[in-house]
Amino acid sequence: MVTSIGIETRVRARRAAAFTLIELLVVLAILALLLTIATPRYVDHVERAKEATLRTSLKTMRDAIDHFDAEQGRWPVGLDELVERRYLSSLPVDPLTDKRDTWISLTPAEVPNAPPDAPVVGMADVRSGAPGAGRDGTPYRDW
Repeated sequence: MVTSIGIETRVRARRAAAFTLIELLVVLAILALLLTIATPRYVDHVERAKEATLRTSLKTMRDAIDHFDAEQGRWPVGLDELVERRYLSSLPVDPLTDKRDTWISLTPAEVPNAPPDAPVVGMADVRSGAPGAGRDGTPYRDW
């Protein structure tokens, strides 16, 4: 037989084990505060990682162009030729545009500080076609 004392004890035990609305609101407020602190840092790290990947991809492609020129005695026609001749394993994705077809090829005559008699055939440099500027203020097209 259940007594009223047993029922009261069970009700108190349930209330003691449950959270009040105020406690839940305090926890949610703390979580919101932590998210507002962490989110900008996360976004900043993502942007830094994309820029680092872009710099690495550009360096790799420029090295492949230089190796091609040194070995073949001419500039490659385009990035596809570097892949076909295995100077690059595959065409990298531009991390800022998430596309492979936004790379900008520059002929030897278009390269900054090019001599006046530089050839206008082939590809001597590559740039990103991403709009905007990096964290240092330099446009991505000038990297």
